[in-house]
Amino acid sequence: VPVYRFLFLVLVAALSGAAVSFAGLLGFVGLIVPHIVRLLMRGAGRRALIAADALIGAAFLVLCDTAARTLFAPFELPVGILIAYLGVPFFLR
Repeated sequence: VPVYRFLFLVLVAALSGAAVSFAGLLGFVGLIVPHIVRLLMRGAGRRALIAADALIGAAFLVLCDTAARTLFAPFELPVGILIAYLGVPFFLR
C-alpha cells in the first residue's frame, strides 16, 4: 500500500504541474475566490458556497481579463499578472 500511495502522489504532482504549466496563474483564482465568497456569504451551506464559488470565480476571471485588455490599450497585460496583483493582499493579511 505505501508504494501505491507514493506512486499516486507522484502522479498527482506531475499532473498538477502540467496543468499549471498550461494554465499559468489562473489556478490562483481557485485560492482567492473561496476566501472572498466565505467573507461575503457567512453562514451559507456548502452547496451554496460551491455554486457561488463557480459563479464569482467566472465573473472574477472575466473582469480581470477585460481589465487586462483595456487598462494599457493598445498593449495587453497578461491576465495572470493582474490576478496575482489582486490576489496577494488576501494571503498577506
